[in-house]
Amino acid sequence: MKKAKIVATLGPSSIDKIEDMVKAGVDVFRLNFSHADHKTHKQSIIKIRDIAKKLNSKTAILQDISGPKIRIGEINGILELKRGDKIRLVKKNPKTVYDLTISYPEIIDDVKIGEYVFFADGSIRTKVIDKDKNSITLEVKNEGVLSSRKGVNFPHSDLKISAITEKDKKDLIFGARNHVDIVAISFVNSKDDILKAKEILKKHNASPWVFAKIETKKGVENIDEILEAADGVMVARGDLGIEVGIEKVPVIQKKIIRRANKLKKPVITATQMLLSMVNSPFPTRAEVSDVANAVMDGSDAVMLSDETTVGKYPIKAVETLKKVIIETQQIYPYNKRYEIEDIDAIAASVSDLDKGINPKAIVCFTSSGTTVKSIAKYRPKSPIIAVTHSRETSRKLKVVWGVENIIEIPKIKNPEKLIDKFREIALREKILKEKDKVIVTMGSIVGKEGTTNMIRIIEI
Repeated sequence: MKKAKIVATLGPSSIDKIEDMVKAGVDVFRLNFSHADHKTHKQSIIKIRDIAKKLNSKTAILQDISGPKIRIGEINGILELKRGDKIRLVKKNPKTVYDLTISYPEIIDDVKIGEYVFFADGSIRTKVIDKDKNSITLEVKNEGVLSSRKGVNFPHSDLKISAITEKDKKDLIFGARNHVDIVAISFVNSKDDILKAKEILKKHNASPWVFAKIETKKGVENIDEILEAADGVMVARGDLGIEVGIEKVPVIQKKIIRRANKLKKPVITATQMLLSMVNSPFPTRAEVSDVANAVMDGSDAVMLSDETTVGKYPIKAVETLKKVIIETQQIYPYNKRYEIEDIDAIAASVSDLDKGINPKAIVCFTSSGTTVKSIAKYRPKSPIIAVTHSRETSRKLKVVWGVENIIEIPKIKNPEKLIDKFREIALREKILKEKDKVIVTMGSIVGKEGTTNMIRIIEI
């Protein structure tokens, strides 16, 4: 079994292949709210849930809200640009073909002379050389072509724009009403963006895990406070590379993953993992190495985007990702060590026992999933079996490293009867067999969050 999880983005290439993708190894389906409408996403959610039920899988759904993706407005045809050309970003009333509108015109107030502005995924780079209250003038630094709705990045500007747009608020409410398991917030700059999203979700009686997508310079600078507020993070390497420079992304990726691991916050590494498989049944060697490095860095999950939304080989891409993960596990640095805090004493002890007695599994009784994340932090070599009475918790745990089986069990207050019920299910579903030795963690107050205080070694 693979330890790191697979997140696959649903799109035209994969909407009719959900069952095959789950069988191939997908743990979490990502719905990209930068595309499609609520009706389409609702149909996708229903389809994923129905297939998960059919396969007895706890497959999770990740809602990725679009955030304030800044784009230029409409252009008549194609605008060809040469080095030294001057173009303007204007708040309103463009007068020539070189005057471009943008989706958030108020941003112009925050941009300063001397700063750089990038267009079309960084392929066109410009410098601000003049400014007035209604526009900024840019000097083009390289040749390129622009067309309508291309993205704009302001890597050096301190923009005062919120990560939660009006569209995002509506999308969050939709996600809350349709019980998505994880929400990813785009272009997070500070903990306030995460807290604002959680507040909206709470008002609508929803508590999915909220992940921060790190794809801006400010997001990197404020990573500690963001990790404190978020339930997990996604290293979104596309826009991040444009914002900070692609040469800095590998080091930033490693630093973010290391910090997230230490704080037991699940982390997804995303963008162009197997991009060549959009058109080819085989990845490049560099892509395989990239996936392996993301796994070795400590990613809880790796993500496919174009590969499964518009690619020709979505199933093959998932199968390839799974093979690379399993192969990389042969040299994975299991049973990691950290300075032990009181709250992690149980998890650290489980890791030591795992290394010492080599059990068949680590069985973790959990209500909210917190204990499972604590144990996964130490990266034990033995598979983790999560046991919970909560359907919501069981699906969230699909993104957590090392969780190979999730068992839903009725609420039983007596610890001995609870273990007996687990034995019965584990044997019936052939997750374990008689005489298997397992480490069990549970709380003295069964079913209450944050009470795990016991470790037992039992024989099935």
